[in-house]
Amino acid sequence: MQVDSIEQGRGNPCRAVAIAIAPNGGRKTKADHPGLPISAAELADCAESCLAAQASMIHVHVRDAEGRHCLDADRYREAIAAIRSRAGDRMIVQVTTESLGTYSPTEQIALVRELRPEAASIALREIVPDAAHEAAFANLLYWMRRERIFPQIILYDRADMERLVEFHRRGLLAAEEIPLLFVLGRYTTDQQSQPADLIEFLANAPHGFTHWTVCAFGRQEAACAVATALMGGNVRVGFENNLHLPNGDVAESNAELVLAVTEHLRVLGLPLSTADMQREALARIW
Repeated sequence: MQVDSIEQGRGNPCRAVAIAIAPNGGRKTKADHPGLPISAAELADCAESCLAAQASMIHVHVRDAEGRHCLDADRYREAIAAIRSRAGDRMIVQVTTESLGTYSPTEQIALVRELRPEAASIALREIVPDAAHEAAFANLLYWMRRERIFPQIILYDRADMERLVEFHRRGLLAAEEIPLLFVLGRYTTDQQSQPADLIEFLANAPHGFTHWTVCAFGRQEAACAVATALMGGNVRVGFENNLHLPNGDVAESNAELVLAVTEHLRVLGLPLSTADMQREALARIW
């Protein structure tokens, strides 16, 4: 399907770049990295250090008593309260609805409705696996807009983008545009992305979608982040998708991964967004 290119924000040197941290994900354990934050207290520590490195959003996964990914509203409330105790409202707290092959679309939707978070990420292919789930998805988005909950629709490839364009045409997205997350490298060999992977998304995204973010698997995460910022997008980094600094060393912390990006953006003269700036940008479209 041929569609117009996404609005890229080029020619606006004052556009601020929002940085999100994805500190843990649902799959990694402390065997992958001893500094992986899992408990509410560890997530709060991570939020505080990443805020100091100028991240303005934290993308949160919580675990059950055995350390497994879960969509438990009470565990989310505990984590959010801990993060707020350290970061206040200086970070947007975004929860994941990711299924990890365990949760149904109905359960994902139920989490958002019960928890009422400030923001939630939603993988299009998970929450709308087939046409039978389209109405529930549309109803969720219309409800989220009424409740002032910021969504972020996760897209993994061109097929996901084409479905989004079709849903937009049919009025299922509750607004003229919606925040997007492009995931680079999830289904590539060894899950290693590169900046050129961004081209497919930008070439096929709906024209005029102004709030988009990129996360990237693998050791070129920082390079992908810088390329994204130069093209007009926001960036997400963290242990969820990558453990390595640009030089190949294993990062000591999530904050180090944030700093690896902010230092490059500062050299390039790109200002960074605060949480309030990002809230204002999101409120303009949602």
